[in-house]
Amino acid sequence: MYPLAKLALFRLDAERAHELVLGGLALAGRSVLARRWLRGAYALPDPRLRVDAFGLAFPNPLGLAAGLDKDGVAVAALGALGFGSVEVGSVTALAQAGNPAPRLFRLVEDEALVNRMGFNNAGAAALAARLARYAAAEPWAPGPRPVVGVNVGKSRVVELEDAPDDYRAALGAVWQVADYLVVNVSSPNTPGLRSLQEREPLARVLEVTAGLRATLGAKPVLLKLSPDLDDAQLADAVATAHAHGVAGLVATNTTLLRDGLRSPHAVEAGGLSGRPLAARALAVLERLRELSDLPLVSVGGVHDGATAVARLQAGADLLQVYTGFVYRGPGLVREVLAAVLAAMERRGVERPADLKGTAGA
Repeated sequence: MYPLAKLALFRLDAERAHELVLGGLALAGRSVLARRWLRGAYALPDPRLRVDAFGLAFPNPLGLAAGLDKDGVAVAALGALGFGSVEVGSVTALAQAGNPAPRLFRLVEDEALVNRMGFNNAGAAALAARLARYAAAEPWAPGPRPVVGVNVGKSRVVELEDAPDDYRAALGAVWQVADYLVVNVSSPNTPGLRSLQEREPLARVLEVTAGLRATLGAKPVLLKLSPDLDDAQLADAVATAHAHGVAGLVATNTTLLRDGLRSPHAVEAGGLSGRPLAARALAVLERLRELSDLPLVSVGGVHDGATAVARLQAGADLLQVYTGFVYRGPGLVREVLAAVLAAMERRGVERPADLKGTAGA
């Protein structure tokens, strides 16, 4: 069905198509029958796919990356599609409209997207209320509840020197309704945000998370990094993450690089995601695995079963997709999970984690 739907959707403005799909998923999530149909059509439940990471049990290693469902309106339907986790956001302490439209572009020739959305969202308090309602209603059946992460960014109107307080407000608002949280200091679409990846500013932001753990209770907090960091910058970020109790790393966010693209939309400002990011995302994953034994979430250019398996072999504990989901549709979930199971069977291993280091075996 998706190829036909894609033909229609790709004739629309990219953001308008996004809104229509998200609205449809939100509606489907309210119906037990719709969720049952989605799970039967697209999910691939198998207990062998379970992943244990940063104190949480994931039904499978494949998650939906932040950015598609910023305000958490479609979590139930996305879980029914078979994702083991759904990361909502990026959300900010203050509600904000984001950057002016147009701000989302398809690079069809490259199977990529460029976005300069600018953290458009209804604010952390609104997201917290919605996720609390989901938890109370338990709209997950049939099937397991997905792990729900909340990705948190900086409010645009807040000055960089005040970023720690802004992150404290946003993280505190969603702390109790998230299974895990992600500190996003790597989006290219909020002015100056990426400077918070430098050692001292990053330490100030991460100190906030340690304080919240002390006052609000233990919660895994992950750090999302840019693919445009060099080796020395990655090493600094990892060392700072280790020093401040970060539970895992998400690699990577979108890139500002535009090497080898064919689409005329490649000239648009914003972060590039999709297939062209695959090689760099893999390289960053491999470097992070050399630097750290923290759980790693690999995102960026995962567009089929082969790329997913390669990331697990290179040291990823979990995977996320976004642009691949836009281009390939919900069938990508079953394709990726089937490929992971097949790789496990070929190598005679019992868990996705056992695929680490098996490339070429």
